[in-house]
Amino acid sequence: MSEKKIKIAIVGLGFGAEFIPIYKKHPNAELVAVCQRNEDKLNEIADAFDISKRYTSYEELLKDDEIDAVHINTPIPNHGEQSIKALKAGKHVACTVPMATTVEECREIVELIQKTGLTYMMMETVVYAREFLYMKELYENGELGKVQFLKASHQQDMDGWPNYWPGLPPMHYATHCVGPVLGLTQNEAEYVSCFGSGTIREELIKEYNSPYAVETTHIKFRNSDLSAQVYRSLFDVARQYRESFEVYGSKKSVEWPLIEGRPLVVHMAKKPEPEIPEEVECPDFAKLLPKEIQGFTTHGVYDEGDNQHLSFTQGAGHGGSHPHLVHAFVDGLINGSSPYPNAKQSANITCVGILSHESAMKGGEIIKLPDFTFTN
Repeated sequence: MSEKKIKIAIVGLGFGAEFIPIYKKHPNAELVAVCQRNEDKLNEIADAFDISKRYTSYEELLKDDEIDAVHINTPIPNHGEQSIKALKAGKHVACTVPMATTVEECREIVELIQKTGLTYMMMETVVYAREFLYMKELYENGELGKVQFLKASHQQDMDGWPNYWPGLPPMHYATHCVGPVLGLTQNEAEYVSCFGSGTIREELIKEYNSPYAVETTHIKFRNSDLSAQVYRSLFDVARQYRESFEVYGSKKSVEWPLIEGRPLVVHMAKKPEPEIPEEVECPDFAKLLPKEIQGFTTHGVYDEGDNQHLSFTQGAGHGGSHPHLVHAFVDGLINGSSPYPNAKQSANITCVGILSHESAMKGGEIIKLPDFTFTN
């Protein structure tokens, strides 16, 4: 293993604080700074983890020549702008989902990567969750046979979430279901058609002029016979939190459990009908990681008490994905490789959501994805 260390700054210390101990223990990372607008919160966390460099200003942080890369964990409306500023400042970028809120911001990030040669990675948890890694292993080993169809969902009750969340169009935060359907075979979406269903409360509709309780989109893959279906709900739908991913192959199919904590269901072709399905406890994939961070796949990171970030507790710990995300980003920077999803892939995933909502508002009209020409 290389002895080189990438010097990282974490920006945003709500959900972002979950990653502090992972970077501190990764053999090729050095966490040199943290950034948070609230100075009291900043000092509390930096004191707890013995981090000397502290910034309340993101712009000041970007002037720090010691920092090689930033990991952005700020609210969704800031992602595009802050990623663009970091790339212009010469920093590599890891950013929590989604990449941006407009097609134009996504395009600018891709163009900056092309111009600068820097690395961008969208930190999509589901494509590093143990359930996805299990299905990916089956796919790469040929056990699924020919992949015939993919399906995913993300359902969550967002009542009580602050700021910009109330009334958010479901597909505007769709990467947790779009990411895995595109990520398994690492295809891109060519076009989408999306339908809205149901109606949310009037006080929620007015925030974004988005009426739908559920949005369901079909995705046609580029240069492939594959398509996928994803569906998403945020308000006024009775459902336990569920991020699901299902793959249907000619030899084996794998379905996510309907209830959190239950086993996966694996279906085997050509067996007697009662023997086709089998419940399988999903293995952990800590073996793919440096030993120093393997333990982070199976327990909470920043705070094991009552103060864990709501996305972490509702999301069942994000399938042990956090150390895999950190390792993919750091390892890519060390080896000059492109971590998944790179800028072009992230833009495609994010724009599926943005344009799917646009399609729903137009009654299911087919909308083509931009053909981002750069390949990282």
